[in-house]
Amino acid sequence: MSKHTGFMEYPKKSVPYRDAGERLNDFNEIFTKPVAKHLKLQSARCMDCGVPFCQSDTGCPIDNLIPEWNDLVYRGRWREALTLLHKTNNFPEFTGRTCPAPCEGACVLGITDPAVTIKNIENAIIDYGFAKGWVSHKTPVTRSGKKVAVIGSGPCGLTAADQLNKAGYAVTVYERDDRIGGLLLYGIPNMKLDKSVVERRVNLMRDAGIDFITNADVGKQMDPEDLMRKFDSLLLATGATVPRDLIIPGRELSGIYFAMEFLTENTRSLLNSELKDNLYISAKNKDVIVIGGGDTGADCIGTALRHGCRSIMNLELLPQPSVERTIDNQWPNWPEIFRTEYSHSEAIARFGSDPRSYSVITKKFLDNGDGGVSGLSTLKVNWQLKGERQQLVEIAESEERWQADLILLAMGFLGPENYLSKILGIELDECSNYQAQHGDFHTTIPDVFAAGDCRRGQSLVVWAINEGRGAARAIDKHLRGYSNLPAPGISMGTAAVTE
Repeated sequence: MSKHTGFMEYPKKSVPYRDAGERLNDFNEIFTKPVAKHLKLQSARCMDCGVPFCQSDTGCPIDNLIPEWNDLVYRGRWREALTLLHKTNNFPEFTGRTCPAPCEGACVLGITDPAVTIKNIENAIIDYGFAKGWVSHKTPVTRSGKKVAVIGSGPCGLTAADQLNKAGYAVTVYERDDRIGGLLLYGIPNMKLDKSVVERRVNLMRDAGIDFITNADVGKQMDPEDLMRKFDSLLLATGATVPRDLIIPGRELSGIYFAMEFLTENTRSLLNSELKDNLYISAKNKDVIVIGGGDTGADCIGTALRHGCRSIMNLELLPQPSVERTIDNQWPNWPEIFRTEYSHSEAIARFGSDPRSYSVITKKFLDNGDGGVSGLSTLKVNWQLKGERQQLVEIAESEERWQADLILLAMGFLGPENYLSKILGIELDECSNYQAQHGDFHTTIPDVFAAGDCRRGQSLVVWAINEGRGAARAIDKHLRGYSNLPAPGISMGTAAVTE
């Protein structure tokens, strides 16, 4: 490293978000523009650690060359840093905005001090590259004569399409929705990932020769067996889109929605009319409760706040995490600690308190007398270790009633919708995902591959990119007999390929 003592000289200082009170007035990105000097000093904190655990099986799933491009940023060699970043990551503008940064959790400096701000630096490299005009489409010089269909245009499908196109295949991406991007477009709100950023990358891919077809629901509007006859291989990258429901008394009441309904309709209305068409689930002047404490739940909080909700609460079944790592959650594993996300800070700014309540189980939705929801009834729970597993124990006489006229269920996803697999006869694994092994990605049907959340279950955008790159290599090897396409854990030998 160019600055061997930087980690001792410069404290961690993340690129700040926009002021919470200001950003609540719009759906623009929450990020501020970093200053080059600031990034130089933060990249200098990257140690000459010998073994970069940021690239280990607990760190970056896509083999990002983190110490290398940190060093280049420190030396002001931004274009070279961009080249290294694109070597392992097709879409750093997506991960730089949305990834929870397991690389930082595995940073060696994090043993004794706050980790390097890797995510900030990654995002700055790609944004700087776009600003300078260094990012452009690259049309293959030659074509293989073979065609591949990709079903689904989320991060996995887009990654695989990009890689296969670079290898000379004629790639067509089918998307059932009205716009390309899948989870990136409709699953992540605009304030975390501006949709112009997604469109910008998709346009580059289109210019490079990839065909995109929207409003094409394969399995309903289109016959997948017909696609199998037209294409040499199919890749299923349909995501895990079946939400976990909460089947308790009162579930039939109006005013209860899945989180993804709420987020999708909001983004679609935002893109179509800046919310002027009113074709979305509005939280304005409503008491809102979000059930589920993950990223999706946090995004629901942020969206409801921007609508102008009257109040917001977030109920989580699990106990509140510790502020510091516990004895059974040591470095370099992902730190399971208490975090305050952007929307939690916004709720504090708006209402004066953190909206989250932990160790709460919802027992019943309450009826307002007109078929709508008026709130819910809960119990407190204890988590007790029995054998090797934590078990939930409800606390008697701890009932509490919460007022709400809008309740959002953000409890994760169970797996892919199965109408496509039924038509093709694809076998599912024990978790109802498409059966296919990581590294091979071949389903139980010849010439049909599966990758991303529909294969491994609900996961991160960065893992979708991992799977997309791996699936592209597997398809290339299947059709050509060999492959020179890079894939995580194979071409670099750093990130894990295990489940």
